[in-house]
Amino acid sequence: MGQQGQGQGQASTDQLIVEKGIVDKVSARFGEKVKVAYVKPRRIRFNVSKDHIIEFARFVRDELGFDHPISVAGVDYPKNKMIDVVYHIGSCTNNDYRSLVLSFAVQLNRDDPVMPTLTPVYRGVEYHERETFEMLGVIFDGHPRLERLLLPEDWADIPPLRKDFHIKGREE
Repeated sequence: MGQQGQGQGQASTDQLIVEKGIVDKVSARFGEKVKVAYVKPRRIRFNVSKDHIIEFARFVRDELGFDHPISVAGVDYPKNKMIDVVYHIGSCTNNDYRSLVLSFAVQLNRDDPVMPTLTPVYRGVEYHERETFEMLGVIFDGHPRLERLLLPEDWADIPPLRKDFHIKGREE
């Protein structure tokens, strides 16, 4: 294990230098407006308010080269009355960042989960945001096609990925 283990440790340390450089650039631009959630090898996550999400997304795309939306996820926290919307973005154009996934999360009030769409910045999030709308009830203001994608048109129940959704016939 000797030589190989040392090389892996060194690569991890070198990689964190890249991540910390990204964090420094974001902090210099946004200060207290954007919070660092965590920094791990090849993973960085920021928490961004919905008021700054468009500006932040444009910055990481235009200034840092994170140009490829990988996914959008939604997480329901009913006890806290919050829903997180998490974007995972990669880079196809900046070789230094190709192995990194930059995530940024917006925390929304569960009773009024509305935020701006990121489709003007990342066209590739269109269907991801539609799915998050449909499955969790998040409204993406300004979305070009915020309509059903997977559920039947006559779906009348609460969004099915909310934790208080009960599958009929499977209640305890």
